[in-house]
Amino acid sequence: MKRHFRELSVAAALAVALLALVVFAPGFYQLQPLLSLLARESPTIVVACGVALVIISRQIDISVGSQFAVCSVCAGLLAAMGWPLPAVLMAAVLLGATLGALNGALIAGLRLPSIVVTLAAMVTLREALRWLRQGRFVDLPENLQWLGLGQMTGQFALIGCAVLLLTAMAWAMKNLAVGRFIYAIGSDAEAARLAGLRPQLGTFLTFVFMGALTGLAAMMNVVQSPQVDPKSGTGLELKVIAAVVVGGVAITGGRGNLWGVFAGLLLLGCISPALTHLRVDAYWEKAIQGVIILLAVVADGLRSRKTNR
Repeated sequence: MKRHFRELSVAAALAVALLALVVFAPGFYQLQPLLSLLARESPTIVVACGVALVIISRQIDISVGSQFAVCSVCAGLLAAMGWPLPAVLMAAVLLGATLGALNGALIAGLRLPSIVVTLAAMVTLREALRWLRQGRFVDLPENLQWLGLGQMTGQFALIGCAVLLLTAMAWAMKNLAVGRFIYAIGSDAEAARLAGLRPQLGTFLTFVFMGALTGLAAMMNVVQSPQVDPKSGTGLELKVIAAVVVGGVAITGGRGNLWGVFAGLLLLGCISPALTHLRVDAYWEKAIQGVIILLAVVADGLRSRKTNR
């Protein structure tokens, strides 16, 4: 119980918020708006899972928003050229994995700070995309939208895909050796090395996997609209990092689980529609999110101080 206090606290806060909306804004629970909200957040859930692994391994990736935009535009262009959906999906995932591998090679191979490498990647990818597209949207074929299943069925499919991936990764992190490996290199990379593990290889593969998940999330975003915005993913990196921290993943690495990240993302994600239904000015959203993040960071700091003592 004590071990998962942060995650349980976030889940309790989310439950209180949802119960309050039942009383004060029951319109929040109308089926179609709620489905639309969850479908829009599905790609974010996928990216947040990858970012959580990166932070647990004591690294950080702030280039995910730019990777997301590049993968989205490339997937859109391939779809517009007539590529079938499975091929477009595979291309988006491979492109994301390649971008992640470039980051991972610089961080794990050359031992460069991840914050510097991914900051450079974020700016480079975003500016290159802006120069190439000049703000032009990519028009998509009609059969691509909602996977060709229709809006409601497509929304259920995207939500199911995100939850299935989250469940599988949460189980793997708890029960498989690869999960324990990530926790080990995040807790103490040198101790992991002395135990026979290869922390640099683990770091590299974590960034590759992070990139692949970003490519998958980009494809999940592409199928939700008739056009691809080259500015898609703007601010995504801050949103997922905030959800990961709020969800109980230690920014210093080695601790946290994906269910807490899921609760943190839902808590932050429901603020905007809740304010809309409560008829509260939208500018309060960032203020409320900021307070929640600050409380999470303070709680993490107090816990670390208590542990050190």
